[in-house]
Amino acid sequence: MIRERNAPAAPAVSQKQTVAAVEVPSLFLIVFAYGAWLAVTSMYGRWPLWLVAPLAAVIVTLHSSLQHEFIHGHPTRSPWVNRLLGIVPLSLWLPFDRYRETHLAHHINEHLTDPHDDPETYYWSAEDWARLTPPGRVAVRIQQTLLGRMVLGSFWRILHFLRGEYRAVLRNDARVRASWAEHVLWCIPVLLWVKLACGMPIWIYVVAIVIPSNGIQLIRSFAEHRGRATVRERTAIVEDSWILGPLFLFNNLHALHHEEPHIPWYAYNERYRARRSELVAANGGLVYTTYFEVARRYLLRAHDVPQHPVGCGAPSLITVDRVVYRNVAKPPA
Repeated sequence: MIRERNAPAAPAVSQKQTVAAVEVPSLFLIVFAYGAWLAVTSMYGRWPLWLVAPLAAVIVTLHSSLQHEFIHGHPTRSPWVNRLLGIVPLSLWLPFDRYRETHLAHHINEHLTDPHDDPETYYWSAEDWARLTPPGRVAVRIQQTLLGRMVLGSFWRILHFLRGEYRAVLRNDARVRASWAEHVLWCIPVLLWVKLACGMPIWIYVVAIVIPSNGIQLIRSFAEHRGRATVRERTAIVEDSWILGPLFLFNNLHALHHEEPHIPWYAYNERYRARRSELVAANGGLVYTTYFEVARRYLLRAHDVPQHPVGCGAPSLITVDRVVYRNVAKPPA
């Protein structure tokens, strides 16, 4: 646990007290994100790929962070406006509505990390683990390290999600076909821009931009939850992250996010300073100074065991299909 800086605990606040009718900083940021994406991708063929690809990957990561904001009711009080602002799929592979459904299920805090009920968990139940092939178990264990999660996990996460979605479409699960039909339509202008306007092969966009962006996002989600018996001890905090923190819209202060998910990104730091002592005491000191500390501890060493360390209960009535949703982000969390 890092040094303790005493701060008075503050009571939780209601959504009405913190959410403005229109959050102007978020609107400016979404305009910047789309504008920057258009500008940087248009430089393909003029700038070297080693410059275009990392810049575009960072922008796609920022866009994913904004989608996470929109899922939680920002930047307006209108769900359809928020959805419209975030639905353009710059990452191509994750439909906004499917991300929203699974991420809101993840926010049922009493189910955090449970392999049956948390669609964003990286833990496995005994039954699922027994069904894994030996190569599958090796792949899962590799992803218990930060390097493995960023490299192998970038492909694993997308391929397993798409495989599960394919099965859901075949089963005609509720709203899945409609969600994917709309998602494909929104992909068309993205692909036309990348291919026709920028002259970039689609495979280069996927391999050099989308996959690396996914890897960056996995840095955030890698250590933000741990299997523990007490609910509030399952969510970590990464403090003093002034490189990746802004890119993740301060979702690195993850314990605060799970307690007050309605707070807009630009209010996180002030709110965290007010509640720090309470949050650190509640999560059992599961605090990292920066993502550099996470890397120092877990770059090549396992963060935890693949099977849930304290066990898990039977699936609840709201269980999400584990075949469909295992290792879905956010995300993207």
